[in-house]
Amino acid sequence: MRFLAVLTVKNEAAFLLDWLAHHQAVGFTDFLVLSNDCDDGTDALLDRLHALGQLTHLRNPAPHKGGIQFAGLKRADSHPLVQAADWIMALDIDEFVNIHVGDHTLSALIAATAAILGYVLAEQFTRAAPAILHWPWRAAMFKTLYRNNGVYRKLGVHRPRSPDPARVDDTTWIDGSGRPLPARYRRQMIFSPFGRDNYRLAQLNHYPLGAMESYVLKCNRGRAVHDGDPLGMDYWVERNLNTDEDRSIDSLKPARTTRRAALIDDEIVSRLHHHGATWRQDQFRVLMETEPNRALFGRLLMTPPSKPVNPPLAQRLTRFARDAHARNL
Repeated sequence: MRFLAVLTVKNEAAFLLDWLAHHQAVGFTDFLVLSNDCDDGTDALLDRLHALGQLTHLRNPAPHKGGIQFAGLKRADSHPLVQAADWIMALDIDEFVNIHVGDHTLSALIAATAAILGYVLAEQFTRAAPAILHWPWRAAMFKTLYRNNGVYRKLGVHRPRSPDPARVDDTTWIDGSGRPLPARYRRQMIFSPFGRDNYRLAQLNHYPLGAMESYVLKCNRGRAVHDGDPLGMDYWVERNLNTDEDRSIDSLKPARTTRRAALIDDEIVSRLHHHGATWRQDQFRVLMETEPNRALFGRLLMTPPSKPVNPPLAQRLTRFARDAHARNL
């Protein structure tokens, strides 16, 4: 069975090997990685990993109509790896699949949920947000591992797109505990009604912030999806939630460590990886020469961890948003 992960990246050489080693250990058999406008050697590292047979690397040059990530996924739609895959998942470099059943691999997950088409992995932030997070509203967004049997004909950031009208109503979607989701999920939903018991089989660990220094670089780079929207303190405050501890992903640490060691054993891979890490350190120092970036870093240092909004206030915020949407219809 072939499991394909599709990834779009820019300036991620310092983190690429960890992401790849983890998802090799999870059981992805193929990796289609699209890069654009790299300054840190990410594209060269991907070329070397491509030559070693560890992944397939494609350039994703401008123009990026609809955003960099959308353009990359559109470019990937017709690739032979996408056509040949049995299961597909579009991921980001800060997202790590975390499976709780069997040997913690995709094969074990599929065996536990036989005959299911769409498998939704909720985004759950070793410190994490609580399992039930009422605000911000983006906390309810999920990613999808789906069977590539032709029902959905295009890749999407959160879920597959372009469903076949003649077949989509026969599909079944399930949550992270294997329970069927309502019929509306077959066509368009990207928000989940998930609760504390919705991650018994699997979850998606999301690390959107990283270290403060890395976040400054991320803000300077910009977003992959909505590349016209700047990143700043708002994005940080909404995601800097660490009330709970979750070490479940360590179940794959031995396999992940072994695979990473094998990747970096190649002299060229090792050199390019370390170049990428050094580039990030140098770039941070350059950014600290300008006041806006120094101010951002100072604010990050001054800002305590965010606390979850209590349910009544979160519901009030949601009502405000719903009422505003209704007025604008």
